[in-house]
Amino acid sequence: LQDWDQSSRWGRLGRALLEHLHANEPDELIGWIHSATKDAIAALAPIVFQAAARGDRIARITIHTAALELATSALACARRLSRPRQTVQFVLAGGVLLHQPAFVRLLRREILRHRPGSRLVLLRESGAIGAARLARDAWETSQHSTPPPRPRTPPSQRLPKDTSHATKPPAPFTPPVVPVTARLSPTEERHPRSMRLDRLSAAAAIDLMLGDDARIPAAIRREKPHLERALRLIHRALASGGRLFYVGAGTSGRLGVLDASECPPTFRTPPEWVQGLIAGGADAVFRAVEGAEDDASAGERAIAFRSVTDRDVVVGIAASGRTPFVWGAFAEAHRRRAATVLICFNPHLVFVPGQRPTVVIAPRIGPEILTGSTRLKCGTATKLILNLLTTLTMVRLGKVISNLMVNLNPANAKLRERAVRITRDLTGADDDTARARLEQHHWVVKDAVQSLRQASRHA
Repeated sequence: LQDWDQSSRWGRLGRALLEHLHANEPDELIGWIHSATKDAIAALAPIVFQAAARGDRIARITIHTAALELATSALACARRLSRPRQTVQFVLAGGVLLHQPAFVRLLRREILRHRPGSRLVLLRESGAIGAARLARDAWETSQHSTPPPRPRTPPSQRLPKDTSHATKPPAPFTPPVVPVTARLSPTEERHPRSMRLDRLSAAAAIDLMLGDDARIPAAIRREKPHLERALRLIHRALASGGRLFYVGAGTSGRLGVLDASECPPTFRTPPEWVQGLIAGGADAVFRAVEGAEDDASAGERAIAFRSVTDRDVVVGIAASGRTPFVWGAFAEAHRRRAATVLICFNPHLVFVPGQRPTVVIAPRIGPEILTGSTRLKCGTATKLILNLLTTLTMVRLGKVISNLMVNLNPANAKLRERAVRITRDLTGADDDTARARLEQHHWVVKDAVQSLRQASRHA
């Protein structure tokens, strides 16, 4: 498509792709590529090789680029597994390498250019057989009460430590110890006052839901000592160059993403200060990603890939308190000595010794009006707690004067008018003077206020 845009030529490869995908014109490929699976894209490989064999320039460039990229990956593996001058055997597997000799010649030439003397051989049996052998070995090992001893490698055969990369390889994943609950979590109990929910009038149902929600603030207030401790941890982290991470799944994760995304416009904070991590990734913000919350290893990787340190705070949000994704994140955060805060609505959790988060905030808000629907009271309570944590932290960081957002980012007309009002209220200047001084200071409210106050003192 890039070549088409630049040269207006649509060659043999392009025609073959349109035919294979039953498309009428090149623009249709743009939509297809965004929704295609990896298997569907891989199925185009034979078409590319056929076009290259018939002289298509773009197909040949594509194949050459792919060979270089594969060689680069293979050489990177070799550097990690062997000494610099050691002979390495590269095993060729997969349809492309087994059935495209021209491609293999390109690959061989590039590998030998960097590691002379290397050998390239074809895989002599199905990769599935190797996978079955590994599975058998793992099963046999698991049957022993203790793993069999590893054979000692003679010093003369030990490989030197790999110093070609600065990042330490991640340790093997160890499933986290998720706390048990001494009794059924309130998030799963049936609400005694909503048993007739399906038969209530609209007016009665409204009164029931709002009346139940009205109990939430008092329940959160009873957690004030834990909230205060969490505030101190978060303030210390952000004041010392650390970060705040929210981790959750479903509604909990979305609320964390929401609160994180609103900090830069409200307090002009760098986006990295407060970050939301949701099970299933960005897609899960807009639609349910089934099973994502049960993937503890994904939570661990999310924390590892953000390079969390002991200066950071990880806040896990889990209505039941037992979401594996959150506990995977906690396990990795604990290994990295980061402070951890659990926000949940299950006061019956029993923690394994040494696995309790630094702070546990567990308001007793009771069961949901709609049994198990934690987007209701649990969601409302979560939003109130997150409001407290970030707002009061930012107040302590000096991003608020009186009750005014002096660090807001006036990125639109409404916020610019708010910035003018804030500047006017804090300095007594008229609207035109406040606006002019804000424009002079690139709409940074604190700078404009300080400038006007200095001018007033010198007047």
